[in-house]
Amino acid sequence: MTLEQNLIHRTNVGDILTRSARKFPNKTAVVEGDRRVTYKALNSKVNQLARGFLAMGLQTGDTMALLLSNSIEFLMVYFACAKAGITVVPINLSLLPHEVDYIIRDSGSKAVVLETVFLERVPETSAGSPLRDVIAVDYANVTATSSGYNFHDLAALFAQDDSEVECIVDDRATMQCLYTSGTTSNPKGVISSHLAVYLETLGTAFDLKFTEAEVSIAMMPLFHTAQLNAFTTPVFIAGGTTVLMKKFEPLELMTLIEREGATQIFGLPMMFRALLDHPRRTEFDLSTLRLCVYAMAPMPDHELRRCLDTFGCDFALLFGQTEMAPVATVFRPEHQLTKSGSVGNGGVNVEVAVMDEEGRLLPEGEVGEVVYRSPQTMERYLNDPEKTAEAFEYGWFHSGDIGYLDSDSILWFVDRKKDMVKTGGENVASIEVEKLIFRDPRIQNVAVVGLPHEHWSEALTAFVVVKPGQTVSEQELLDHCKSTLANYKVPKRVVFVEQLPMTSTGKIQKHVLRAQYEKLYV
Repeated sequence: MTLEQNLIHRTNVGDILTRSARKFPNKTAVVEGDRRVTYKALNSKVNQLARGFLAMGLQTGDTMALLLSNSIEFLMVYFACAKAGITVVPINLSLLPHEVDYIIRDSGSKAVVLETVFLERVPETSAGSPLRDVIAVDYANVTATSSGYNFHDLAALFAQDDSEVECIVDDRATMQCLYTSGTTSNPKGVISSHLAVYLETLGTAFDLKFTEAEVSIAMMPLFHTAQLNAFTTPVFIAGGTTVLMKKFEPLELMTLIEREGATQIFGLPMMFRALLDHPRRTEFDLSTLRLCVYAMAPMPDHELRRCLDTFGCDFALLFGQTEMAPVATVFRPEHQLTKSGSVGNGGVNVEVAVMDEEGRLLPEGEVGEVVYRSPQTMERYLNDPEKTAEAFEYGWFHSGDIGYLDSDSILWFVDRKKDMVKTGGENVASIEVEKLIFRDPRIQNVAVVGLPHEHWSEALTAFVVVKPGQTVSEQELLDHCKSTLANYKVPKRVVFVEQLPMTSTGKIQKHVLRAQYEKLYV
């Protein structure tokens, strides 16, 4: 394929910005604190930066790691890499140096763009490491270069020429490599192509009805695909405005909603809970919100109803995983109360089915593994052909989730395969017990796991966080479970904890609980 043919036909994530800049040149694309950048200005800087990366020796097909918090620089680097055909590897900012080192080595990252506060996470050069260049956003804060890397000032990489970067980037070329949370082994690198990310972006914008009037507040980390590709790139493709927050803080969020006239926010159920319970909530005008989206954890029915009454806007849930870039199903506003507890139906680009262990697709109502077919699906797991083959067995992508479809093709999530608890010979979906305990308005968070037990093999155990100022006893919760659940589904113990171990994106780390409390019944 010639360069001219590629430029005409290609699907490139960087072209999202190029096209929106042509349509909405003077519209504000992104806001960070007092900084406001238009689409035209952002696209100009991204083109300059892409040329700067190529001028420093990086080539199309190379890989670059990111250790950046939510910032305009993150978005500049992301889109610049896309235009230059450089694979981006956003790294979770809570990882330790040895974990960062593993990802850099496994991904083959030749360069890393970072804020100097994260410089200590990058180990010194050693044999076999592909990393050679460190690019600092705040270069003035670099105090030592003894690690052996070549240090660069990001600001110095903005070339003079801001015309569109023209290089061949295949539709199925790798756009990003995102690492899933490791539980019992090293994390897996999920390879997503330009085509996958572009179509997921377009599909989610369609499913959530994004327009150029959208003002979206990004308070979840951009290094995670949920914020990056389920909201930020879709807002960019629609021509809306993204308002960046470094992290969730209720008062700052409400201030930004009112100041910027935000139309949508995305957060975890516990974040909406914090807004509902904030003593100053009524001081702010939140009436511009048209849509609130939650994910990662179930929203108890009573809290969902309270949210709908309080915010007076639509609520939706997105369900998926990194391998789907990430949105697989959408639990739409019109189903929130009539199909409460489900995770919706397939996105516009996604076919959803349920399969048994022999590869047979199951009829409605039967429980099995949730499988997908979609151009959004990952290309492969990096450096792991065996896991890739397992994931693509029988011609479908295997999600690792257990669920069933109802007569309306609505997907009901039962549990993660690995979170199903086999106690006394019976299988129990931990999420079923969690949802029941969540119905108690005094409960702030809950996780149910199976722990080693001499008699039961796995003893169902509930770890509970109680809301500040509330009290509840173990017996109360056990009686609550006994009144609704079969005996074998009732936890053997309720353990009260101050907080649950969680990832930076709000997922409860059940493997940590299992490890910490493995001797609870010994």
